[in-house]
Amino acid sequence: MNNRQLFQQYVAQTSPAPIALDIVRASGNYLYTADGRQYLDLIGGISVCNIGHCHPAVVAAIQQQAATYLHVMVYGELVQSPQIQYAQALAAHLPAHLNCVYFTNSGAEATEGAIKLARRATGRADIIACNNSYHGNTLGALSVMGDEYWRNAFRPLMPGVWHCNYNSEELITSINEHTACVIIETIQAEAGIIEPNPDWLRRLRNRCTEAGALLIFDEIQCGFGRTGKLWGFEHYGIEPDIALLGKALGGGMPLGAFVASHELMQLFTHGPVLGHITTFGGHPVSCAAGLAGMQALLAENLIAQVAEKEALFHTLLTHPAIKAVRSKGLLLAIELDSSEAVIRALGKCLEQGLFSDWFLFAPQCIRIAPPLTITHAEIEYACGVLMGCL
Repeated sequence: MNNRQLFQQYVAQTSPAPIALDIVRASGNYLYTADGRQYLDLIGGISVCNIGHCHPAVVAAIQQQAATYLHVMVYGELVQSPQIQYAQALAAHLPAHLNCVYFTNSGAEATEGAIKLARRATGRADIIACNNSYHGNTLGALSVMGDEYWRNAFRPLMPGVWHCNYNSEELITSINEHTACVIIETIQAEAGIIEPNPDWLRRLRNRCTEAGALLIFDEIQCGFGRTGKLWGFEHYGIEPDIALLGKALGGGMPLGAFVASHELMQLFTHGPVLGHITTFGGHPVSCAAGLAGMQALLAENLIAQVAEKEALFHTLLTHPAIKAVRSKGLLLAIELDSSEAVIRALGKCLEQGLFSDWFLFAPQCIRIAPPLTITHAEIEYACGVLMGCL
């Protein structure tokens, strides 16, 4: 059996027709396969590889930490320098009240932890989320996911969750004395890149404060410079009570986090003690990699280049088959007539060395979320291939 057959036989599958590229190496903005082909990566591991694949600083940090110590003890009991250093760096670049970091293994786990913290802090049960939202696939995160197609097969789910449309008045008026939290994506990604109305976001923030409900911003996809600012919420001048981080947080290693005030996080220390624990969350190698990745992101001034690269995509993405191009920084959705048209285009792109994808709740859109290190020449090449495939 070849590698592809072994993959399909022994690795759990999540779709009937996986792309199944046999990856032997990834470097910078490119993927390399066993048959000698090179692919320009337009999705960056779904907004994970913001500084490119195998950044030298990240690789060096992983090697150094791996030679120092790996796992030593369940999270929260021992002083581990990589956790401290990364938490301190994150807090230094977040609003002052977001000064305490709980590291997890993934964005979905960050969602779970934030939900628990909101219920513990408020003594309330109800959660308001948005239709066409994505916050992960574990049972609690699935409960707040905003699409019945993906939820229905796994019911019964967590009770007390109410879904409203993003940007809707209904969501704001639904917040009451029973609401523990409102959880939204700062920019809806899987819906095909939907921005919040700034006035709506301001009124949402005010209503949560009035009602004593916590506001949770999911920055898992749009954080770490993806939108042209370090955090998506910086575009709107609104700050959450809890921020969810993931994807690019680990520099390519598995890592998630939820961030709140020290006062809120202390609630996990009593009533009950060990109110939230994880064996591998904040793994020292992942934290060392994430810190190196964040430092590289800031030092290389990649975020300042995002707006110009976004504009270049818009200039070049012109074709009669394109119904719309929506974007926030280097998070773009190219809308076509149908999901079938998207699958055809993606297949043709793959044949020409261009790797892209679609969106869970907007399958009629091609996803563009390349490493922020993508060059102008690579953008021009990618758009040329895309236009040819359309």
